[in-house]
Amino acid sequence: MVVSSNGDYDWAKEVKEFDETKAGVKGLVDTGITKIPKLFEHPKKSLESNPPLKTADGTAQLELPTIDFRGLQTGDVEGRREVVENICKAAHEWGFFRIVNHPIPLDTMDAMLAAVRRFHELPDEEKAPFYTVDRKRRVKFNSNIPTRENDAACWRDILSCVFHDDQLDPEEIPSTCREQVQEYVKYMIELREIIAELLSEALGLRSDHLSGIECMKSQALACLYYPKCPEPQKTLGTSKHSDTTFLTLLMQDSIGGLQILHDDQWVDVPPVHGALIANVGDLMQIISNDKFISVQHRVLAQPVGPRISVASFFTPSMKAAGKPFAPIEELISDENPAIYKEFMFGEYCEFYKTKFQDATSALPHFKIR
Repeated sequence: MVVSSNGDYDWAKEVKEFDETKAGVKGLVDTGITKIPKLFEHPKKSLESNPPLKTADGTAQLELPTIDFRGLQTGDVEGRREVVENICKAAHEWGFFRIVNHPIPLDTMDAMLAAVRRFHELPDEEKAPFYTVDRKRRVKFNSNIPTRENDAACWRDILSCVFHDDQLDPEEIPSTCREQVQEYVKYMIELREIIAELLSEALGLRSDHLSGIECMKSQALACLYYPKCPEPQKTLGTSKHSDTTFLTLLMQDSIGGLQILHDDQWVDVPPVHGALIANVGDLMQIISNDKFISVQHRVLAQPVGPRISVASFFTPSMKAAGKPFAPIEELISDENPAIYKEFMFGEYCEFYKTKFQDATSALPHFKIR
């Protein structure tokens, strides 16, 4: 623990010293630490959990809905209708669902996970040129350093690649994972367009509605590395939050640790090889006027690892980001008035990052009083 001259804990100094290593959480683990720095210790309240809800035979009582996309690939009208109905139910009741039999090849998924691990396990000096907290950099490596004094850091490192309007100069991507990132993003774009149609239909709109307003045309790809933790009971891999996106698609390896808050209970989302997790973002909840919900989730720190995951955060095109968003007009009526006020995408993100004290959701601020 870093202390000041008067013997008090010096949060700012510990943040500065950690940041200057440019080695991330993995760098700490590589030194052989047996106790985590105080910077990473979370308040006990945020670490609270509930015992997993089980049935009499020991199986999980609450399980994430699974949507099978097999029917979409055959052109079966009934199969598509069933998928749309299941997505509508899951997006309204859970805000999350698992996708199986999607069009992304298993080899592509496995190669991406391996490439993310390969980057994070490069020597520190090879990763250091990518290390920055500059939000303007479209490709950056860092370690979630908190910006508000005395906030706790999370036990993870991240490589971020931001594709505006689906575009990013390949030369900016680290060579050790460049090919795999490009291939994976190509399939993510394809899947995004499929899901945009299904979500549009689930809202009772034309299938091209969400694509037409370009609310998911940009993508921030987060390549996450959660090292094993010597004191997982004191920290979190990712703290409780909801996503400031329209849609998030997540691929995770076999380690697990993702939990979602459903009916005030933390529900484990165990990994399924080859499956993806989709979740509704805050902005989709707003434009759907609460027909879909964005829910809080977190990632537990683990005594084993590393855990590797890849999250694709879908946000508006550059053009659409310059225009206001609001609940979709076709979903508003005298019986169902607008719940949220008009807002700009940048305004929402800025409020979330700088003004929302608990970093969980900014939705209440944008409700019509």
